Amino acid sequence: MPASDPSENDHHTIAEIDRLIHEPARLMIMAYLYVVESADFLFLMHQTGLTHGNLSSHMSKLESAEYIEVVKEFVDKKPHTMLRLTYTGRGAFQEYRERMMEVLR
Repeated sequence: MPASDPSENDHHTIAEIDRLIHEPARLMIMAYLYVVESADFLFLMHQTGLTHGNLSSHMSKLESAEYIEVVKEFVDKKPHTMLRLTYTGRGAFQEYRERMMEVLR
């Protein structure tokens, strides 16, 4: 029985990468949230360099996938938005990291 072509495994691994996370802006958001318990909207906006609208758009996609939880509240009568990875999001990011490591080997 012939050995399988190693490049076939590479293509299979690449095809399994979570495209929702792989988009650069969402990857930055997920990476920042992975290392902290939670972060506020303005912190993420400044750290990622994304505009208010762009960050909001990517947040919505991640929230729809149940990768992040968004908590909106008022602090001293000002709106305050906090984000955190969900259990599902943390698992998806760990899986993404593992797949990328396989691809890069």
